[in-house]
Amino acid sequence: MKRKIKNNVSWIGYIDWELENFHGDEYSISNGSSQNAYLIEEEKTVLIDTIWDPHGEEFIENLKKEVDLSTIDYIIANHGEPDHSGALPLILKEIPDTPVYCTANGVKSLKGQYHEDWNFQVVKTGDTLDIGNGKELIFIEMRMLHWPDSMATYLTGDNILFSNDAFGQHYAVAELFNDKADPCLLEKEALKYYANILTPFSAFASKKIKEIVALDLPIDIIAPSHGVIWRDNPGQIIEKYAKWADDYQEDQITIVYDTMWGGTEKLAHRIAKEIGKLSPDTRVKIFNVVKKDKNEIMTEVFKSKAIAVGSPTVGNNVLSSVSGWLTFLKSLKFKKKKAAAFGCYGWSGESVKILQETLKDAGFEVTDSSLRINWDPEESDYEMAKEVAKELVS
Repeated sequence: MKRKIKNNVSWIGYIDWELENFHGDEYSISNGSSQNAYLIEEEKTVLIDTIWDPHGEEFIENLKKEVDLSTIDYIIANHGEPDHSGALPLILKEIPDTPVYCTANGVKSLKGQYHEDWNFQVVKTGDTLDIGNGKELIFIEMRMLHWPDSMATYLTGDNILFSNDAFGQHYAVAELFNDKADPCLLEKEALKYYANILTPFSAFASKKIKEIVALDLPIDIIAPSHGVIWRDNPGQIIEKYAKWADDYQEDQITIVYDTMWGGTEKLAHRIAKEIGKLSPDTRVKIFNVVKKDKNEIMTEVFKSKAIAVGSPTVGNNVLSSVSGWLTFLKSLKFKKKKAAAFGCYGWSGESVKILQETLKDAGFEVTDSSLRINWDPEESDYEMAKEVAKELVS
């Protein structure tokens, strides 16, 4: 169903209340999501993006009820990822010669996925497209936010930035707009989205935000590809991105662990206790990596100035649950955060050294102090927890 955004601009996407996972099973979704596509009807009719293939047939049928497909003059493919382009093959079967505007990398992405040589029109930052009635589209490359092909499209006159994956979140809001959303959930989901998807590209985000500001374009609405459309003070999400992209941290320490027989769990809680004694105002979060959603944990890591990671030794290594989580941690390329390692062992005790090396490779400043305890800890073993806590809070 077409829903008006502003003047001759409408939302024609899909709200997915049942979605639980995204990017395979890499990203958890707790509050639904949306796949946002947009229709501009000026002298020229423009379709901006489509939606994911599982809902493609429904998307095409709904679009046909709103507009004669043959009247669509241009299709803008801001990003080739399937959640944005999934229905593109279906619509181009109906209107095969319609120009598809995208970046050079967008052509590679779309050809690679769909093996079709459509009527591609390559654009770069600053290129424009006249759509009549005194309005034009301005294209802005958004490379690595979060694919090489990503771009945003700005509509003059209505001052709408179709920002693609930037400034979005996986959050279903029936009323579409940010002023209709639960502000606490919106903040939570926007932060989770940035922390788990865009953090590795923070340097690109900082640069791109400066470029957008330098263009001096008035922005009345930011219309991303997922989640709410920002119409109430849209600059607020740009300000948040600028802050999050600048090696963001709060006065928080997050402790992540797994345990076999409870010893490493005891160490985790003792480190937290010692942090509380040394720095009562510091927020401390503790997570067992197999009992809590990994994306929720990583959001807390994103907010933290320091972390502690623990695993017992098993098979001369760390637990596979911790190893897998560390692989994810490394991929996010966090900067300017401290880390400590801890764990129990029965025989050889390699886990702490492995954790330290992995955390260092992941970009963390690893503390000199660690907590490596033979068998189940007793009171005397906890003295070193004070040193670990001291280094983490300092």
